[in-house]
Amino acid sequence: MKKTIFITLCLLIGITVNAQQVIRVAPENGDMTKKLQTAIEQARNYNGKAVVIKLQNADYNLHRESSSQIVYHISNTASEKENPDQTKHIGLWLKGLKNVTIDGQGARFVTHGEMTSFVIDQCENITLRNFTVTASDPTVPELTVTEVGSNFMTVRIHPQSRYTVKDGHFAFVGDNWTLSDGIAQSYDKEKDITWRSWSPLPDLRKAIELEPNLLRFIYDNPPQAKPGTVFQMRDGIRDQACGLIQYSKNITLDGVHLAFLGNFGIVGQMAENITYRNLTFEPEAGSGRTCAGFADFVQMSGCKGKITIENSRFLGAHDDPINIHGTHLAVTGYPASNQIAVKYMHHQTYGFQSFLPGNEIEFIDPHSLMSLAPAKVKKAEMKNEREILLTLDRNIPQNIREIKELVVENVTYTPEVLIRGNYFARIPTRGILVSTRRKVLIENNTFFRMQMSGILIADDARSWFESGMARDVTIRNNNFIECGGPVILIAPENDRNEGYVHRNIAITNNRFQLTGADAVSAKSVDGLKITDNLFITPKASTTEDLIKTRECKDVKIEGNIIQ
Repeated sequence: MKKTIFITLCLLIGITVNAQQVIRVAPENGDMTKKLQTAIEQARNYNGKAVVIKLQNADYNLHRESSSQIVYHISNTASEKENPDQTKHIGLWLKGLKNVTIDGQGARFVTHGEMTSFVIDQCENITLRNFTVTASDPTVPELTVTEVGSNFMTVRIHPQSRYTVKDGHFAFVGDNWTLSDGIAQSYDKEKDITWRSWSPLPDLRKAIELEPNLLRFIYDNPPQAKPGTVFQMRDGIRDQACGLIQYSKNITLDGVHLAFLGNFGIVGQMAENITYRNLTFEPEAGSGRTCAGFADFVQMSGCKGKITIENSRFLGAHDDPINIHGTHLAVTGYPASNQIAVKYMHHQTYGFQSFLPGNEIEFIDPHSLMSLAPAKVKKAEMKNEREILLTLDRNIPQNIREIKELVVENVTYTPEVLIRGNYFARIPTRGILVSTRRKVLIENNTFFRMQMSGILIADDARSWFESGMARDVTIRNNNFIECGGPVILIAPENDRNEGYVHRNIAITNNRFQLTGADAVSAKSVDGLKITDNLFITPKASTTEDLIKTRECKDVKIEGNIIQ
């Protein structure tokens, strides 16, 4: 009876359900948020049978005021001080679902106001495919400099960036936000690069509107700009995310175009088997915009199984396109012989349960980054948003308890990683950060003019607290074009050399087109192979100039060509 009533309601509001477990949502003008959520809830009635929610090649508007408003703590986003209210305004909220596909068939989700486009929570076998996510009011507005004087510059505001000028005071405006200060990046169209730069907003003394979208900005000092420069501006608070995948398994995004991610990227935390295939992180063609992301594009924090990212484009971020890591939590006490209290230490990561019964953990020395002892979690209890009480399957040895500084890593939630066939450009930072002890393969990618390293393998327990150690990494058949140096950087943040943090890293058959001679730098690796690579350098260089190692063992450097 309940199911019949629900289907009748769906028919009345324009959602069609048929016997093949296909739910069709027809587009309409105006706010589609609640109608789309009704379709998602209807999928629940099939009790785990395969369901496809099919849309059409049209715009579906998602509005902040009618979104699902749920508190979620998301890794690497914002601290309690930066964002006291962790409520997310969610366009598509999938929780506790199995075997559901949302097939956009070319649809565009257009967000209005700062929103989290989707959340996949406690789900299994979910696929999102064939749609675009963009924003009516991107929280990274843009302008182009047309003229520069001794204390002024004339700027053309991008048509999609709304603004106000009142009594000489300038502000960008959106559906529920304003921006009159903040940080910036510059974009050079000729070189197709972005970098973190001086911002036009903080020192702005007066704005004069010459005509719609053409303004003169007046300063007390010479503006740090030149004609043709595009400025991308934003605040620094990551209070929403494009998407969140947590406590879920077998999640696939295929053929999705992320034209603007508001405002952080897609985050996976405590999730298993995530596949990103044929994705496009890039402004829509013809939009005239140069920025697609407020910060990172893909952040995988404490995941397991296999993470696959392939045949995708990553252009126009404000931070790293891909960052895959775990989290070190500090040990703060021993309430019982088999219990430890642990704490989230970095200000932007906290509030979610990162240990489950049966998970294996390791005690780690934060200075050497060496593993000291294993254990298994029997029970995990959140004491507050920062602290977790872990009951273990054994008593903690006395020699461990006597160590003043100690962290733990959840070893179970460390993923295998495959990153292949992708293109990275217009990035101010690194291309890929990856820190996991399971197998990593990075192959057949192109890194175009990263302003920092193309690939970074780190591991730290005193700054970002992003774990962990590498045990099997292959970097092969990639093309690094004029990236910042070192192009490949292996840099664990240990300040005591008591063993090798990383092991078994192979860098082979890659092409490095260099601007200098800083190609590879590696620290604390046992079993490093750098073989059969091509280094194209603008000045005469030797292998010793190109490759730097320290505190490494069993290093093999051979078969490389220098041109």
